Amino acid sequence: MLLFTAQIVAILSVLLLAVGYLKAEPHAASARVFGLIALCVALYIMSGMTGPNIAVHYQLDFGRWQPLVGVTSSSISGLFMLYCFLIFQEAHRFPRVLGAAFLLQVFAELALIIISSQTDGQGGSIFNGIALVLDLMQLGFVGLAIYWTLSGWSTDLVEDRRVFRWFVIGVQGALIFFVLFLENFVFDDGAQAFVGVQAITVYSIAALALGMLLVSMKFDYVSLSQAIRKVTERESAPADSTNAPFDIDGFNVAFREGFLYREAGLTIAVLATKLGLPEYKLRAFIHQELGFRNFNAMLHVYRVAEACEILSDAKKASLPVLTVALSVGYQSITPFNNAFRELKGMTPSEFRKQAFG
Repeated sequence: MLLFTAQIVAILSVLLLAVGYLKAEPHAASARVFGLIALCVALYIMSGMTGPNIAVHYQLDFGRWQPLVGVTSSSISGLFMLYCFLIFQEAHRFPRVLGAAFLLQVFAELALIIISSQTDGQGGSIFNGIALVLDLMQLGFVGLAIYWTLSGWSTDLVEDRRVFRWFVIGVQGALIFFVLFLENFVFDDGAQAFVGVQAITVYSIAALALGMLLVSMKFDYVSLSQAIRKVTERESAPADSTNAPFDIDGFNVAFREGFLYREAGLTIAVLATKLGLPEYKLRAFIHQELGFRNFNAMLHVYRVAEACEILSDAKKASLPVLTVALSVGYQSITPFNNAFRELKGMTPSEFRKQAFG
């Protein structure tokens, strides 16, 4: 009875969280992906209510829809990867190869479930090998999600989003990785075939989802919708701007006219030391006064701006693009080309041709 109650609490909590997210950010792609994750988690929990260890009057029977329920559960890792990319890598396009890999994993899982049900699980070593590859792909998706979440932490200028990154890694990512590892590599029949492991999984999901739901309902300042809004939108500058370490003109004199952005591998910690400011104050100033949410994004703007001046200078028309990239602070040509294309919609070579055309 306790397990059944936890299952119901977990299902209702994740669905209510999804509704709240969609209501707070109805046009955000990340909100729609989170809604899909919540639906898949709910179906995963419900699939655990079909086992023989569940009391008869609490058992569910999905009938011919069971393969679809199974594949939605195995889609959680890929959707989590997409969710983390949309939240923390918003300046980039989702890699097509990963999208194709995710779709391949989903359809292959569905095919294996259908074939396994028709052959009573006697698919042979080939099917077992395919299943192992698909399991490794799921773990890889979660690993990528954690990597994307962690990799931008040091350059993130929004304090609430920095905290949110650790929450995603330490709680959501860890729980998904834990469940995947147990189900696919520890227990042959899946973690849900073992009452104790299933109970721990359900209790963890219920506690996480219910805790997030209560926080979002009761504490407005740190509510989920507020955290999401601060993640997806730039915070407005405080009414009292006198707390800023200096004004924008002063920063430009030190940073742009002093060519500090040219320093290869420049970090916000190093810049704070050069400017004689506490790092947290510099983060707040760049975010609230200059409007940047990411330190590297700011560097790209200053570096690409100077690169445009050089590329459009007829006296420097013979200067190689690589030399231009190195002179403005890049350590190689690839990140320079990527940043230039994102900001100007063309490559540096195309920009130069257009300037002299």
